[in-house]
Amino acid sequence: MVVIAHRALREFYETRGREDSKEALECWYAIVKRAQWKNLAELKSVYPRTDYVGNDRYVFNIKGNKYRIVALILFQVQTVYIRFVGTHEEYDKIDCSTI
Repeated sequence: MVVIAHRALREFYETRGREDSKEALECWYAIVKRAQWKNLAELKSVYPRTDYVGNDRYVFNIKGNKYRIVALILFQVQTVYIRFVGTHEEYDKIDCSTI
């Protein structure tokens, strides 16, 4: 998959107090970048707790659900757009189906 934008992950884990997310976020990025998922079933074979929230958006739990990634995934063109990276608390304040 093509992942847009890795920068969002880097900016998140370089923020003071969020450094503990670096390893988990980079691991997620490496796995997703190598993936060639064709549908949600294939994605869930790797990330079984991923939730589909509508409008091609998927929520990934990171580091034991401490952090969340909302990504817009277009399987047909093998592209993942990172729409949100944040804590569980920050995630609760957004509408992840439209972000």
